[in-house]
Amino acid sequence: MPNSRPRPRRGARSGARAAGRDRLVSRSLQSAEHCLSAQDFGTAYAHYLLVLSLAPELKDDVKETFQYTLFRWAEELDALNRTQDLFGCYEQALELFPDDEVICNSMGEHLFRMGFRDEAAGYFHKAVKLNPDFNDAKENFYRVANWLVERWHFIMLNDTKRNAVYNAAIQDAVCLGSKSVLDIGAGTGILSMFAKKAGAHSVYACELSKTMYELACDIVAANKMGAGIKLLHMKSLDIEIPKHIPERVSLVVTETVDAGLFGEGIVESLIHAWEHLLLQPKTRGETGNCEKYGKVIPASAIIYGMAVECAEIRRHHRVYTKDVAGICLPTNVKFQSPACSSVDTEETIEPYTTEKMSRVPGGYSALTECFEIMTVDFNNLQELKSLTTKKSGKIGVPVIKEGILDAVVVWFVLQLDDEHSLSTSPSEETCWEQAVYPVHDLADYWIKPGDQVMMEVSCQDCYLRIQNISVFSSEQEMDVGKNFSKDKDLFSLGSEAELCSALANLQTSKPDAMEQICILESTEIALLNNNLYHESFKMAMRKVLSSLTPEKLCQAMDTQCQNNEMSCGSGQSNSEESIPEPFYVLDVSEGFSILPIIAGTLGQVKPYSSVEKDQHRITLDLISEANHFPKETLEFWLRHVEDESAVLQRPKSDKLWSIIILDVIEPSGLIQQEIMEKAAISRCLLQSGGKIFPQYVLMFGLLVESQTLVEESAVQGTERTLGLNIAPFINQFQVPIRVFLDLSSLPCIPLSKPVELLRLDLMTPYLNTSNREVKVHICKSGQVTAIPFWYHMYLDDEIRLDTSCEASHWKQAAVVLDNPIQVEMGEELVLSVQHHKSNVSITVKK
Repeated sequence: MPNSRPRPRRGARSGARAAGRDRLVSRSLQSAEHCLSAQDFGTAYAHYLLVLSLAPELKDDVKETFQYTLFRWAEELDALNRTQDLFGCYEQALELFPDDEVICNSMGEHLFRMGFRDEAAGYFHKAVKLNPDFNDAKENFYRVANWLVERWHFIMLNDTKRNAVYNAAIQDAVCLGSKSVLDIGAGTGILSMFAKKAGAHSVYACELSKTMYELACDIVAANKMGAGIKLLHMKSLDIEIPKHIPERVSLVVTETVDAGLFGEGIVESLIHAWEHLLLQPKTRGETGNCEKYGKVIPASAIIYGMAVECAEIRRHHRVYTKDVAGICLPTNVKFQSPACSSVDTEETIEPYTTEKMSRVPGGYSALTECFEIMTVDFNNLQELKSLTTKKSGKIGVPVIKEGILDAVVVWFVLQLDDEHSLSTSPSEETCWEQAVYPVHDLADYWIKPGDQVMMEVSCQDCYLRIQNISVFSSEQEMDVGKNFSKDKDLFSLGSEAELCSALANLQTSKPDAMEQICILESTEIALLNNNLYHESFKMAMRKVLSSLTPEKLCQAMDTQCQNNEMSCGSGQSNSEESIPEPFYVLDVSEGFSILPIIAGTLGQVKPYSSVEKDQHRITLDLISEANHFPKETLEFWLRHVEDESAVLQRPKSDKLWSIIILDVIEPSGLIQQEIMEKAAISRCLLQSGGKIFPQYVLMFGLLVESQTLVEESAVQGTERTLGLNIAPFINQFQVPIRVFLDLSSLPCIPLSKPVELLRLDLMTPYLNTSNREVKVHICKSGQVTAIPFWYHMYLDDEIRLDTSCEASHWKQAAVVLDNPIQVEMGEELVLSVQHHKSNVSITVKK
């Protein structure tokens, strides 16, 4: 009979189920542990998921092992490019441990590596909220915050004059009838809120950055304008009527301009706006309600320029040394910075760099008067269209002062309307930097009154381009020796004789000598120009190699080359047995470095370089050849390994390195990531008596009062933003450390003398401490707002490099305090210095 079997009691049934569940959990735990010991992380992870779904009460017991399993399995999935599976695992893990800061941080790290910076920031931010003392998450968040909310947002929002002028122009436009407004590139939404406060009926704002869009939503809501401003997370080029906004608007406001005016795409976006989003413009002489017509703020701009002499720009954009620690740089190798090379490449690269000329170290000298480059009317569609198609125009500027022609500096006046304007001139107190076009490819950079600086100006790829800079000499119509750029404009020469003379002057190298262009970052060019750096390394390497061969000093490379030439000439060759075993030197510096070639001049040395770019390898080969290195003296280590993690290995199974050169300090002024881990590996790979360079690093700092650093780090209340509540929201993205500083020109008042803050010993790690307290004596009364810091890198006890010196390619950094501290002369402050995973934090105790 179907129902004749006796039913178990409810309690007995639940007890049997519990026992079965316990057995399954126990077996799954055993299986997970077995899989872990066999390094089968995927299966182990699956077992732990089953355990935690059946027995959530075991979360605390297995949490650490689960995390370890997850991270190892995620590494394998990452290596296999199984991105979807990787993120699936993290989502499962976060369902089980939604408040686990370690899993959140790890998820963020994977997202950041894959280029999802907005999403990564969200996980880093959540991890910091869950545990404000979690250093890994804080450091990750600070690093990504610099990408997501660029530092110029703080500087511009603190520029009261800029805010007030834009507000006044928008108010006037709205009062005259422009009641529907579109804010292109809204950022925090400040211009949109100006329009709404002025009385605009309809305000739309578009912002492409996800982070800035979400920030703007919060700010607009906090200022009680959420109902009156429609925010769109998109490019203005993608806005359609009526899909995104109901009708054409009467006013577009935008500040999508960079130091070179056009670099953020204002021309392209305004062409699209006039064609698709704006009402037709009012014709000249026409009267009527402004609400029926379209207009743009800013209305127009005038671009200005000036030729300057500036040693700081020169050393970062032109290799002017011919000999680096005894290494001759061949004439057929041409070094260029990205700003100089953009003309000759197909990529769309910004054809200029930027500088705050009022704060450039060493200052600058104007060699010409200020001259007008071009004007642009943002309210004229045809003019905007013609900008991108117009042929290059030629400009000639008289020289008023003799000096070295290093760059053309460019700025602009933004005419918001007939009454309101903003200037980005270096003589103005402004949040703006200036665009800098370094001069290159001249045979002679010295110019004098009577000469003319010539240049071609265009607006290709929506960038302002100033190229083919040359000099007309005062002695003759054109001094061709000074016009040495690729695209020579010879039609301007007068007679046939002058043309022949010009062609003769252009012949500067042998016809068969192949020119190699090597593009270096500006910091790499500054490093190449730093002879003290290379001489110091040469001296330190010679001392180490001499100590490893006490019976003889290292042979100079030129002597060795002479012997090789004599042997070749006589048809004799030394037997392999007579050649001593070489010393192995490995340079794992970041970027371009000629230290391996310098090492190769110090006797029987086999140098290895870890440069990655092919053009850098070709260049190093050409330099080696020009200095008569025997072929194959220099090796490129990455050709011998399959991945970068294998760089720090032995050259052969039975040999060790004599010298390993590590990059300890980033050009930004921070300690390189994972440098202590690299040093630990390096120590295991050194032969007896071998050294790591630098052997140790001392970090120095001082207390300063600097309003500039305060304003560049956080928005200062509501007064700067004309009463709008923006600061608490954007200041979530402030970071405690400002980088890429020039301490020599930073506006600040020193309140103490420099003190040693930290020692990083790469050779003797037991001398390092992760926490240290330093007493600082106050020499001047004031408010401590920041602690700038820099380093002394000791190659040995006698040879050191100072990262704050005038010739240094390194910049400095500074910790900016959340709240200034008032101090009086004679007092002492205590600094608590913490070193964690190559990151340094400094807090102040009074």
